[in-house]
Amino acid sequence: MIRRSTSLLLVAVVSLFIASCLPSNLGSGDFRYTANNIKLTNIDDLYRFLTYNEKRYPLISAHRGGPASKFPENAIETFENSYRHQPIIIECDARLTKDSVLVLMHDETLDRTTSGTGNLHELTFAELRKLRLKDTDGKVTAYQIPTLDEALQWGAGKVIFTIDVKRDVPYASVIEAIRRNKAEAYSIVITYNADQAAAVHQLAPDLMIAASIHSSADLLRLSDRNIPDNRLVAFVGTSEAPKNVYDLLHGHGILCIVGTMGNLDQRAATRGDTVYTGLIERGADILSTDRPLEAGKALHGYRNTHKLLSPFVN
Repeated sequence: MIRRSTSLLLVAVVSLFIASCLPSNLGSGDFRYTANNIKLTNIDDLYRFLTYNEKRYPLISAHRGGPASKFPENAIETFENSYRHQPIIIECDARLTKDSVLVLMHDETLDRTTSGTGNLHELTFAELRKLRLKDTDGKVTAYQIPTLDEALQWGAGKVIFTIDVKRDVPYASVIEAIRRNKAEAYSIVITYNADQAAAVHQLAPDLMIAASIHSSADLLRLSDRNIPDNRLVAFVGTSEAPKNVYDLLHGHGILCIVGTMGNLDQRAATRGDTVYTGLIERGADILSTDRPLEAGKALHGYRNTHKLLSPFVN
């Protein structure tokens, strides 16, 4: 009993520490969704949640975690900021240090996003921990480069991760980290072609895979490699997919991710955030965006209008 109480106290202290580190720049008018936890207790829950049906629950995926002023990309503090506003998928990037520690970083080099310089893979994890992350304004914050393990531990019962495995990082290493943290129920491995998807499926047949699917031929290539439909979510590109592609994928129960980062986000910023709901109405299911707050507010309204609920979001 004493040991359990001590553990609970430690969790509470850590949670308060993270909250205290976050900038207090959220005004009363900022978008918040009261039910923001995505709670998946096992991998079958993940399959069910990410299988298409007419009452599917559309979601935002925060590209690189949702960076903003005071919040660097690929930082747990940024993930926390994105999560506390809405139910969300966190897209993040995995790289290896010189001593083979999996850390979160998009670029090969440190210059753009940290206080350091040079190639990430030439430094040990201990050396990287001395650096601090920069926010979207290029300002150095107090935040450190996190490990994939730390992110997966933070995300349990809160979010879903899509993990972009960067070049020269073995899929086996990422899968081992998912297994080590018992994160199968809330992790999706990103792949860019059928061969990569097949490699992940061979290593871990139970894991969900985000695969690039732009046509019936792409889906056929995945089927030929014996990847079940319920292991797939489809990235259809950074522009809106044709209706026949949405219909094909939905017919197989596969949800469709549209990358709005870039042109579509710019269009929404200019024309209004109904751009996001329009994408959902025409067939998109998940929007991977650099504007998670604005897109999330639009989708929150859409879900309310269409009375869309999920037993996995609370």
